[in-house]
Parts: sequence; structure tokens; C-alpha cells
Amino acid sequence: MSPRQILRSLFDAALAAAQPERVVPLHLPDGGALPRGRVIVIGAGKASAAMARAVEDHWPGDPARLSGLVITRYGHGVPCRHIEIVEAAHPVPDERGYAAARRMLEHTVAELGPDDLVLCLISGGGSALLAVPAAGITLADKQAIGRALLASGATIGEINCVRKHLSAIKGGRLALACQPARVLTLLISDVPGDDPSIIASGPTVGDPTTCAEALTVLDKYAIPLPAHVRAHLESARGESPKPGHPAFARCETRLIATPQQALEAAARRARELGLSAHILSDAMEGESRHVARVHAALARQVADRGQPFVAPCVLLSGGETTVTVSGKGQGGRNVEFLVALAQALDGHPRVHALAADTDGVDGSLDIAGACIDPTTPARTLALGRRLADVLADNDGHGLFQALGDSVVTGPTQTNVNDFRAILIDAPDAAL
Repeated sequence: MSPRQILRSLFDAALAAAQPERVVPLHLPDGGALPRGRVIVIGAGKASAAMARAVEDHWPGDPARLSGLVITRYGHGVPCRHIEIVEAAHPVPDERGYAAARRMLEHTVAELGPDDLVLCLISGGGSALLAVPAAGITLADKQAIGRALLASGATIGEINCVRKHLSAIKGGRLALACQPARVLTLLISDVPGDDPSIIASGPTVGDPTTCAEALTVLDKYAIPLPAHVRAHLESARGESPKPGHPAFARCETRLIATPQQALEAAARRARELGLSAHILSDAMEGESRHVARVHAALARQVADRGQPFVAPCVLLSGGETTVTVSGKGQGGRNVEFLVALAQALDGHPRVHALAADTDGVDGSLDIAGACIDPTTPARTLALGRRLADVLADNDGHGLFQALGDSVVTGPTQTNVNDFRAILIDAPDAAL
């Protein structure tokens, strides 16, 4: 196998480990534990439609008893027989997502009883898809603030802190609406640390953050706020239900797929191919270009010094880096990482890499990521461009499309955050 084929094989193994068809059935109730009342299936996220399909395919009782509403990103829907699937916009919400989320809150989970079960299917992307603004806040307000935060370099935890305090459905409020039914939430994690209160802004779990913290985030990144939005936060009208609130007494949350599990699957695949594999972290954060330079320094140390690992080997990492968009490019944290990595490696002859988002969407484009190899700097120059200029313009997608090095998967039906693999060849060895 070529280095690029090896890297793609590792990425495919990571995706396979987090497929809803594989992980959802393990967490469904058995036939003897089915509820006496109704079973309402709700959810949001890029993997949520595939999760709903897995529920229908593996429900231990009569699937005709299932009903509900799940919201996913455009292009990520899959057909279901009993559960309604609505596609809407991500990462900035649109009217379609707003209407569906409002219907979920006001009708789908309305008038439930204590014998009913709400099965809530949540994955990354759910924050933008559950777009019901708090009273006095408009969808246009949320769209403008969201766009600014996404371009600011804020972490996902910071962004979701703000989202929760401008929402009528996130930050545990969906659980309040489901009372007195029992709520079982199945989570596919796309956030560093796998914190359920951050994944899709925690619609069914208590929120430990505050309005004051949301204001701190907005001020930190100089996000312009309409006066009524600032007043909403300063008055604490947007405060969310906290852990320990009685509404969560009948709520259970299970992590069913995580970035760590995906990285472990990739490591197993690497060992099958005769390579040692080293997971650096499943929770890396920071500016993509800075994270890339650290990875490049470590790859060089392995290749040139045999420390701390011996080549041939693969370095694996996950997490969610950020991009502060200041240029005219499309951004995309994985391609930004790769441009900076290629620049720092400067054509090192024994290092190849792949970085991609496991949902198939890096930034706002339907491109998962890309690959680099020792020829990337020279081929970039042959296009009349310099890696430094590409990085300054946040135009990784433009470069890798021109080079033919983009990784395009289409909707993967899962979302366990970024995947990075750096392959370091042994001296004088050909893979």
C-alpha cells in the first residue's frame, strides 16, 4: 500500500468504529424493559438521522410504536419509516431548522406522561440545528452572533456556552419540556473531553455555565451585540437549568461513540499493517496552525532522532482545533492544520499526513480534509503559490483542491471530531 492508501485506511477504520449502525443497538432497551407508554424519538446532529434509522432497524419491540422528529444537516438525512427526518442548515441555522426545532419543543414532546420514554439522539452539529431562540432574541440575532463566533477562533466550549444562554431549547431546556417522561439520551461525542453539556449544547443535561460566562466569551472575542441581547444576558433572563435540577431526575445519558474509540480503531488498523501506532491525544485544542507546528516538531524528532518513538510509525490525534479567519479563503481547521504542517516539515522525505473531519465536512465545505506528502511544498510552488501565503489567506481548501489532494467522503453519518494521522517512514524503507 502507498502511504496515502495507508492513511486513508486508518481514517476509514476510525469512521467505521463510530457508525450508528454499530454503536446504537448496544444501548437500546431489551425486550423485557420496554416502556408501558409511548416511545418518542427526537434528536439533532449530523449523525442523528442515521442514529434514528439504527433505532428503527434494531428496536426490540414493534417499531410501529416509534414516532418522533430528528433534525440533521442538509445532505445527511437517511430514510426512516416511522421517525420524521428534517434537514436544515449547519453551522449557521436557518428558518427550516428553527421551524422544526420549535415543533419538536412545542408539539413532539408535549403532553408526555410518566410511562412514556423519550429517546434523544444527539451528535455534533446539533447546536445549529436546535435553533429556537430565547424570548426576545431573534433567529437573525443568533445567526449573526454565530457567524462572528465561528470566525473568531473561539473554542467549541466557548461557542456553545453562548448558544445555550440565547436558546429556548439547548442547555437542558429540552429535558424540561419532556417532563414527566423518562429521557434516555444517546450521544456521539464530537467535543474534546466528551462533556455531555457541550455536545450539541447539552439539550437534555444540566448546564454548569452561566450568563455571565457567556458575556465574558463574547467580550473576549469582541463580538458585537445588539443592546437587547446584552440586556438579556446581563439580566440573567437566559440562565439555564443547572445540574441537580429536579427535571433531570429521570434523565439518563450515555456516550455511545467517542473520538478516543475512533483513534483506537485506527491504531488497531495500523498494527494490522505492521506499523506501531501512538495516540497523542483525543482532545487537542488551539489554533490549527499552532497545533500543526507542534505535530511537525514531534514528527521530525521521530524521523531524525528516533525519539520518543521509532519509525516506521503513525502518530494519531483528535480533538477540535480552531481557525481565526482573517483571509479570503474558506477556512477549515483540518486543511489549515495541513498547510501549516507542510510548511513546518518543508518537504521532509519521510513524513506523510492526513487530516479530516469525521463528519465529512471541514469548515463549511463538503470536503472532509486533505493529505500532504513530501512533494506538497514543491507542487504548491509549481502552482505559483507559497504555503505561507495560503496560510495567511486561510485558503487550505483552495490549495488542496488545486493539487488534487482533498479527501472527499460525502456525509459519513457519524461525527467524532477531527482525525489526524502522521505516517513516518523508516530510514531507507519504502512503504
